[in-house]
Amino acid sequence: MGAVSEVSDRVTTLVREEIELAKAEVTRKAISLGKGAVAVLAGAMFGVYAVLFLLMTIAWALDSALIEGAGDIWEGFAIVTGGLAVLTALAFIFAQRLFKRGAPPTPTMAIEEAKQIRETVATKSGIEG
Repeated sequence: MGAVSEVSDRVTTLVREEIELAKAEVTRKAISLGKGAVAVLAGAMFGVYAVLFLLMTIAWALDSALIEGAGDIWEGFAIVTGGLAVLTALAFIFAQRLFKRGAPPTPTMAIEEAKQIRETVATKSGIEG
């Protein structure tokens, strides 16, 4: 009777540990997806500002070309536009990596571990699964 109780306790412990592993894995993936969403928002904001600065660059370049004696302020706007475009691209690349790391939000390690435990138990006990 002691052996059955010991096996039952060990199975209960294994199940609890698998549940904890699954929770930890899903939490880690959810956090990665959340960070990816924030990176997408940052990239979108950089993109919006890049478009605004591009329009200002065009306006100042036209002003410089059409009005004699106007300054070349458009060059500064062009530099800022380029910087914002680079930041936009970097934010989207970072977001893509975070999404790949977090998707799909399923506990794959816990599922694989549970399959291995099931196979081991079935092999040791002679049960076909």
